[in-house]
Amino acid sequence: MTQNIYIAGAGQGSGKSVIILAMMELLSGHAGIVGFFRPVIRFDNNRDSLIDLISDRFQLNWPHDMLYGCTVDEASELIANGQYDELLKKIHEQYKALSDQCDLVLCAGTDYSAGHSTLEFDFNADLANNLGCLIVPVVRGTGRSTSQIIHATISFQKSLQERDCDLLATVVNNVEPAQVDALRTEFGKTPKQDAPLYVIPSEPSLAKPTVGDIARSMQTTVLSGDAEHLNRQVYHYKIAAMQVPDFLNHLEEGSLVITPGDRSDIILACLMAYSSTAYPQIAGLLLTGGLDPAPQLKQLVAGLGQPPFALLLTERDTFATATEIAQVNAVLTSDNEHKIAAALGIVEANVDVPELKQRIATTHSTRVTPLMFEYELLHRARSQRCHIVLPEGSEERIMRAAEILVLRDIAKLTLLGDPEVISCKAQALGLNLDKINVIDPLNSEYRRQYAETYYQLRQHKGISPEMAFDTMADVSYFGTMMVHLDHADGMVSGSVNTTQHTIRPAFEIIKTRPGAAIVSSVFMMCLEDRVLAYGDCAVNPDPDAGQLASIAISSADTARMFGIEPRIAMLSYSTGKSGKGGAVEKVREATRIARQLRPDLLIEGPIQYDAAVDASVARTKLPDSEVAGNATIFIFPDLNTGNNTYKAVQRSAGAVAIGPVLQGLNKPVNDLSRGCTVTDIVNTVALTAIQAQGMGQP
Repeated sequence: MTQNIYIAGAGQGSGKSVIILAMMELLSGHAGIVGFFRPVIRFDNNRDSLIDLISDRFQLNWPHDMLYGCTVDEASELIANGQYDELLKKIHEQYKALSDQCDLVLCAGTDYSAGHSTLEFDFNADLANNLGCLIVPVVRGTGRSTSQIIHATISFQKSLQERDCDLLATVVNNVEPAQVDALRTEFGKTPKQDAPLYVIPSEPSLAKPTVGDIARSMQTTVLSGDAEHLNRQVYHYKIAAMQVPDFLNHLEEGSLVITPGDRSDIILACLMAYSSTAYPQIAGLLLTGGLDPAPQLKQLVAGLGQPPFALLLTERDTFATATEIAQVNAVLTSDNEHKIAAALGIVEANVDVPELKQRIATTHSTRVTPLMFEYELLHRARSQRCHIVLPEGSEERIMRAAEILVLRDIAKLTLLGDPEVISCKAQALGLNLDKINVIDPLNSEYRRQYAETYYQLRQHKGISPEMAFDTMADVSYFGTMMVHLDHADGMVSGSVNTTQHTIRPAFEIIKTRPGAAIVSSVFMMCLEDRVLAYGDCAVNPDPDAGQLASIAISSADTARMFGIEPRIAMLSYSTGKSGKGGAVEKVREATRIARQLRPDLLIEGPIQYDAAVDASVARTKLPDSEVAGNATIFIFPDLNTGNNTYKAVQRSAGAVAIGPVLQGLNKPVNDLSRGCTVTDIVNTVALTAIQAQGMGQP
């Protein structure tokens, strides 16, 4: 499992780039293949400066466009159109393409450049959770009192906890040196948290822009100066509007002198002052008004060989230049070794590196969000494309889902229905279904072959050849026979037809798998931070103890197929040995049978729902249980309880219910709800394809 770390600023000016650089330095060489990812970037000449810095310094070989999710403009458009989930999916898909090639990925949160701090905080928290990341919040220390820093830090940590984020560490950055000891003392008084908190003092040189930062930000022309000149830091700005003697009195070390390009006297004075031991050395010279120096002066400068400082030219006038230059921020670049060394030095001196390495090695997010689960479904289905038949081929939702499934290369599809009707409807809906096979059971060349097979299977029930031929006109029977004869790997139906119409042909033709006492169902319940399995909520009204045990075992196998580690709770209105009565005894007996049949599985029962899902309740009711408080599979005693519970959780907790997934059949056939959405259909087809893969289908 790829480890993921998400570094997020708690607002503007947190200085998270320095923390990101230091974290990459810490991880490189100690965590296998380390990737870097930015969910959202703001393009600057089609590049992102932070991606360039990390790629250059750590020699990342991935292309630039693989290291980010989308641009700010793309994100804004999706959000404006009410497609927030689509934005998260887009970013997640880009991220997974990178993380599949890495042992660890470091993600850099958004820059708060739009000024919507609350919205961006929520967005970063959602991203960290949906990318399965441990989060490192970076809180701004500069410009705040000690009490303000403490309040901001605690508030941010509480907000992350409320969103169930997995905290790796907290960094309070750019703190005035005089405040550091007081902050560490105050934070030390709070109860020790699992996640450490580090206070990083400010390093003045990191906040100062370089001449190169100014040249890039203001898009000036560099008349002269190499990389070393451009990397000089600017500590002061001097507007040279006076005569030379007075100007020289105001020079300070590290000044960027701003003057019109026709002030030859100031240019000459700067050149002479730099070479003189009597005056401080300036960082550079910025000429305004778009005025080139006089030709004689340019010749003089050229004759000096390499000028002692960078010479820049801007089209702006002096006033506009002075106003705009104050807004230029310092940027870390890979060619500025001095600033990088300062950044790494200040962080490494104030972070317990061994402690942080240990936490990275031992702390993992176990979160599985609906978006993550859906992505894994589609990714696994795509990895080995199976052939799925959809009997309700002319239904609009089925057609829309079919187009998505083919465009995303998730499965090979066959639609059943009148080809002319489906073609006309597809044109009216603007759908492209050209790559999808369409079969009309009434006129299919396979109808007689399927009828003969059905007759052989059901003649003992009084079915005649003529009745079998008529039966194969039914799309559910025809589709089921395709699966039975390996003309398809699985079937999905039920958007229009009833559950009985969907599964009865499977009972008659495909039948139960050896070792499965009963065909049952399970729902994948995608909660905010985990996926649970509920069974049986759709098929069996009142299973006996043996059947209930079979449902539990089948549900465990199904859950494991979809990446859920089985810990089975056999639900009842009583926990442990306290309850009596027929309903409790049935669950107790089912638990005994299931344990006997599958001693490898963790099974607890009878157990109440709260004791199964809540660790604090479990400690009171079943303190020694490996399942209580940590259950992942919930087996309900009857259909009435199961169906009502899954719908209650779905509606009240906002859970995404995927299914029902039928289990116990020889080959996969799955039922849809008649109220299903296009997304539900896509997910169910993916589930069916994965089942087919697990059953050894092509």
